[in-house]
Amino acid sequence: MYTFLIGLVLLIVGGFFYGQFCQKVFRPDDRRTPALTRTDGVDYLPMKSWKNSLIELLNIAGTGPILGPIQGILFGPIAFLTIPIGCVLGGAVHDFLCGMISARCGGCQTQEMVGRFLGKISKIFYTVFVCILLLLVGAVFIYTPGDILAEGILGTSTSASNWVIWVIYGVIFLYYLAATLFPIDKIIGKIYPVFGAVLLLSAVGVFIGLFTSGYSAALTEIWSPDAFTLYGGYFGSNHFLPIFFVTVACGIVSGFHATQATLVSRTIQHERQGRTVFYWMMIAEGVIAMIWAAAAMGAYSTGVSSTSDGAQSVLIAIARDLLGNVGGIIAMVGVIVLPITSGDTALRSMRLLLAETFGIDQVKKKNRLLLSAAIFAVVAGILVFAKLSADGFQILWRYFSWANQVIAVFGFAYATVYLILRHSRAFAMTLIPGMFYFFVVSSYILNASIGFRLSWTVSYIAAGVLTALYGFAVPFAGFRKRGRVAPEDPPVYEEPAPEAVQPVT
Repeated sequence: MYTFLIGLVLLIVGGFFYGQFCQKVFRPDDRRTPALTRTDGVDYLPMKSWKNSLIELLNIAGTGPILGPIQGILFGPIAFLTIPIGCVLGGAVHDFLCGMISARCGGCQTQEMVGRFLGKISKIFYTVFVCILLLLVGAVFIYTPGDILAEGILGTSTSASNWVIWVIYGVIFLYYLAATLFPIDKIIGKIYPVFGAVLLLSAVGVFIGLFTSGYSAALTEIWSPDAFTLYGGYFGSNHFLPIFFVTVACGIVSGFHATQATLVSRTIQHERQGRTVFYWMMIAEGVIAMIWAAAAMGAYSTGVSSTSDGAQSVLIAIARDLLGNVGGIIAMVGVIVLPITSGDTALRSMRLLLAETFGIDQVKKKNRLLLSAAIFAVVAGILVFAKLSADGFQILWRYFSWANQVIAVFGFAYATVYLILRHSRAFAMTLIPGMFYFFVVSSYILNASIGFRLSWTVSYIAAGVLTALYGFAVPFAGFRKRGRVAPEDPPVYEEPAPEAVQPVT
């Protein structure tokens, strides 16, 4: 229990001080934000800080920070330290800078920032890659909440032969379509406060349940001999680096978050809201990941669930055991809310990405409808494959987890170049986690069955060489670009000079 509590302290206290440091490095000012300078009534429009924070949290917190830690805790109590450290130094920094740089660049999407700071070739590669990721997110975040709703709440089969599961998928599809088409304040802005209340209630309920059910006493300490006895075999045979970081993903670092931060960057009314909206909401996701990691370890240790059970089955068993039938249903509804409120904005991001890439006007309803229809047709095809194939979902989830981290590497890279262009000496704050995750994604795909299937020895050596090249190429690109612009020149990579506005409370 003490390792878990130490981890929570590291997460919250570390987030407070490092978040202040990040804000000092970025230097938010009183310039008018894109919500005020580019208001279009659809995607660019000012919203209150608390609503932006809630939207950001619900956008980024899918099933990743729940299903990932349930699987990741099999590596043992080390997860209680790696999650908070990684979240504070990596994930929250990534989300904060991606959101704030987007605001400085007029609310542009991630592929535009990759093009500005990393070049045209990187932009082409990134655009294709992020489209694949967003399509996978849309499919995964229909599949997982649909199956949890069917099995955990309705008590029906999740088999493809059961017509009920397809009806559930269809209802989620219709909601996604509405959230993708309508202005952000009409659907997302109004329904998210309700979803947020359910999410917070379920998270608090599981946290309290840890201490009232006896789970806390069953949590293994990292310094205990039992830690090696119980988890040493899994830790040694499953390659903690990189498998743990790909498995937990969203609870530590997630590239998908950058695509969501750019959406919210278009609705913040003042730059000084950025630390709360972007940095602290990632810390909140880290708290969710910690709670479910602890709940999973407690469930495995007390025999409530088995380590051989699927993550969704473990989730359902935990919710019912900790909170009873009624409380368990509320907790599961909270879990269902998370992926649904990420999937809707993932597809919205996809629509905006394609629209901006091909110059399609999104104020016209007809254009939004046609583009959304094309996106949803592809997502439906992926969903059907995942459901009908025996290993379909496992393949889908592995590619989703890996692609998610690849996108994060791009986010760290253009944030590094941005800081260099700003003449900041603190660019190591993004370069180092970028190098770490470059090693993670490259070593994983070189070895994985969905990749090149090389031995771990070869994969580690090759990943090390590639990571060294990344560590040289990214800052080189930044200093080379900075050398072309005199320090006294206006920052051509940002919006025009600041225009003072009154702070918004």
